[in-house]
Amino acid sequence: MRLQRGLRKWAVTVTAASVAALGLVVGQSTAASAAVACDVTYSANSWTSSPGQGGFTASITLKNTGDPITSWNLGFDFPTTGQKYTPTGWGANWSQSGTRVTGTSMPYNGSLSTGGSVSIGFNGTWTGSNPSPTAFTVNGVTCGGGNPTTPSVVTSASSVAVNEGGTATFTARLSSAPSANVTVTTTRTSGDTDLSVSAGGSLTFTPSNWNTAQTVTLAAAQDSDTTAGTASFTVGGTGVTPATVSATEVDDDAVVEQSILVTPTAVTVPEGATATYTVRLAAAPTSNVTVTSTAGTGDTNITVSSGGSLTFTPSNWNTAQTVTLAASEDSDTANGSRTVTVASTGLTSRTVTATEADNDGGTPGGHVENPYAGAAGYVNPDWKAKAQAEPGGSAVANTSTAVWLDRIAAIAGSSSAMGLRAHLDEAVRQDAANGSAPLTVQFVIYDLPNRDCSALASNGELLVAENGLNRYKAEYIDPIAAIMSDSAYANLRIVTIIEPDSLPNLVTNLSFAKCAEANSSGAYVDGVRYALNKLHAITNVYTYIDAAHHAWLGWDSNFNPTVNLFYNTVAGATAGVDSVDGFIVNTANYGATIEPYFTINSSPNGTSVRQSKWVDWNWYVDEQSFATALRSALIAKGFRNGLGMLIDTSRNGWGGSARPSGPSTATNVDDFVNQSRIDRRIHAGNWCNQSGAGLGARPTASPAAGLDAYVWIKPPGESDGASSDIPNDEGKKFDRMCDPTYHGNSLNGNNLSGALPDAPLSGRWFSAQFRELLRNAYPPVN
Repeated sequence: MRLQRGLRKWAVTVTAASVAALGLVVGQSTAASAAVACDVTYSANSWTSSPGQGGFTASITLKNTGDPITSWNLGFDFPTTGQKYTPTGWGANWSQSGTRVTGTSMPYNGSLSTGGSVSIGFNGTWTGSNPSPTAFTVNGVTCGGGNPTTPSVVTSASSVAVNEGGTATFTARLSSAPSANVTVTTTRTSGDTDLSVSAGGSLTFTPSNWNTAQTVTLAAAQDSDTTAGTASFTVGGTGVTPATVSATEVDDDAVVEQSILVTPTAVTVPEGATATYTVRLAAAPTSNVTVTSTAGTGDTNITVSSGGSLTFTPSNWNTAQTVTLAASEDSDTANGSRTVTVASTGLTSRTVTATEADNDGGTPGGHVENPYAGAAGYVNPDWKAKAQAEPGGSAVANTSTAVWLDRIAAIAGSSSAMGLRAHLDEAVRQDAANGSAPLTVQFVIYDLPNRDCSALASNGELLVAENGLNRYKAEYIDPIAAIMSDSAYANLRIVTIIEPDSLPNLVTNLSFAKCAEANSSGAYVDGVRYALNKLHAITNVYTYIDAAHHAWLGWDSNFNPTVNLFYNTVAGATAGVDSVDGFIVNTANYGATIEPYFTINSSPNGTSVRQSKWVDWNWYVDEQSFATALRSALIAKGFRNGLGMLIDTSRNGWGGSARPSGPSTATNVDDFVNQSRIDRRIHAGNWCNQSGAGLGARPTASPAAGLDAYVWIKPPGESDGASSDIPNDEGKKFDRMCDPTYHGNSLNGNNLSGALPDAPLSGRWFSAQFRELLRNAYPPVN
């Protein structure tokens, strides 16, 4: 049977990395008595919301260096009266009186043995400045503590384009407050000498202005060559971790192809309100250029309200200008869409898809047709902090990502990761700060017994043979449902992604013993039904079942049995097919959303692309065509007409220099497909930490007919699996497909695995992967 498991992408956990990975510095301990001695460390990731004020996330590690204790009370004073606890925190019961902040232990983390530590934190706001506290007490005893000794330089861009004969700027700040004034200099370390620092080469940051961005100006000298030179600049100084900024000269002596850059290319416009996108040029024109935005076919309630005609000059071509779309009020309940063409004479035009978020189809806290339409997305503070700590990561750190509940302990949380209730409490806070728009928060339900039954990297804690199904129901699903049904969260739109990779394994992988056991015992089907019964009964909870991806289920021998299995499973739930809002494809996988340069109907030199080694007689070449076909088949089988589909686009962008710019002209079918496809994997069966992958389309509601959203379910930067065997207590094993030296198996054509080296356990933060995804993002991250 051809590639039954195919390009299987295993889901991973979302265990937060230790706060030590965020650059915390251990202070010197001062034991006040024989019984209690302690070290406390503190670090704050801050941001500016308006001049002179902003917010922050504080991460604290408390280490017991004295005798064992059964509970603890942490106290400290904010250095200024403008620093406030919001209040939202985790790992402790937090309170503030004046400048004094107190955190007391929770029932699950109060006991600390000698040498034991606990990681806790909270969110706050600041006015004026946000210096770190310098003194801490635990149970009334003074501990060590203080500011991080090595702040990092944070730049607004990792690369800039500088017009020949002109200048370009970026800003620099520090990641945390220094203990004394710090001088940061910008120096060219390599590359084209025509590129230089023209202003801001020496910046001074103090303990009070460290978070205020200061400007560095780069210049490109005029020359007569036609080479677009590049240079690397180091931004650093004594006592700080430097940053690197690359600069590229935009040569005005070469013929540069002009095109229009639009961000984003799909927008959601709330009914009765507006939404925007930005436009700029890809290169400097020789004279003024007018770019127009014209509404085309589709819902006429959506119009261009401002920015319909924009002028770009040789000096402002790279400055983004805004186009505003409006959706007028109407009485229907449809989420209509309309295309907008962004064009100018002689330039490559772009198309924007605008979708109305109808406000006549539901009320806050009710159950709407599409939980993503018109809603903001929840930003996970744990993931945001990790993304911000990476070079250039701040550009995507406010993107909504899912939270993975990958084991029973994840429900309560830990000293290094927020639990379900903490996330929902934070979602309520974000919703309150979001105005009238609702907020959608996503959770992955992922702990079936015999989980990930045909692979190893994401094996779970429960086994069918060890009462796993009953434990799954009583210890996992029931507590989740109890928390989600709390009236405090009734106005949130809670999306649940049900058990990645589970049901598809029952179609293709019954030759694996654990899959066969999951099938014969009914554990997968019974477990999924139980989850649907409990979760979909909650009015504001939405359920989407995982449906693998096109390179796993795209053959007739797999596709049709999957449709039957999905129907039989869901029809057996209490509410039948009404138990699900939809299905999701490409969860934690790398398949292209759309292959732009060939389709399943392409036939170079009269030979169907289905005959190529890459397609291998599959009926689909990308995820969107697969999702659309699967939706139609499911509705034909008996699912409701309003069934919605999701596509995980968190790492399927495949940008970078290897991305083709158009269809191949080759006549050999294999050459044509390999030169045309944007998915650059060695083989479609490779799924672990793929080299060359990039961030895909940003989360977008209603991007196409039948699709509820593009989503980021797998948080970028979280590993798929370890490159080598790493002992752990989470049940995760070493899968050779995560080893970059492994030459594969029959399922991937015995090709190299394509995995990145030195990867940690699945779900752990993998800096190299995050940087790879950011570097190869498509659309690019600006």
